Amino acid sequence: MTPTSPGSSHTRPASPGASLTSAQFHILLTLSEGKRHGYGIMQEISLRTGGAMELGPGTLYRSIKQLLRRGLIVEVEPDSGDPDGSGPSRRTYTLTPEGRVQAVEEAQRIRDLVHWAQDAMVLEGGAP
Repeated sequence: MTPTSPGSSHTRPASPGASLTSAQFHILLTLSEGKRHGYGIMQEISLRTGGAMELGPGTLYRSIKQLLRRGLIVEVEPDSGDPDGSGPSRRTYTLTPEGRVQAVEEAQRIRDLVHWAQDAMVLEGGAP
C-alpha cells in the first residue's frame, strides 16, 4: 500500500503519533470498550454506525496489522468462551496505553473539526 494525500482514509501512518485512518480510529474506539476478536470488531463497528461503516476483512486485518506494528494494540489471550475448549481459537486484541492516547487525541481532533463546522455555519441550518 502506498501513502496518498494527507487525510485520506488510505494514508499509511508511519509513526505512533501519526494520524489514524477512519478504519483504524473505529477499531481503537471499539477496543476502548474491551478486548475483542476481529469478527467482533467488525460487528461492533457496523452496529455502532448503523451499518454506515462496514469493514471488509481485508481492510480490517490490514488496519489491525498496522495498529499492531505501531504499538497501539496488542494481541492477548482470548477469554475462554467455549466451555469445553473445542471451538476455534480467535486472535483477540486490546488497546495499549499508547493506543488509548491516540484514540483520545483523534476524538479531540474530530471534536475540534465539528466545532469549526458549527462556527462556519455548515451544520444546523447554516448558510449554503
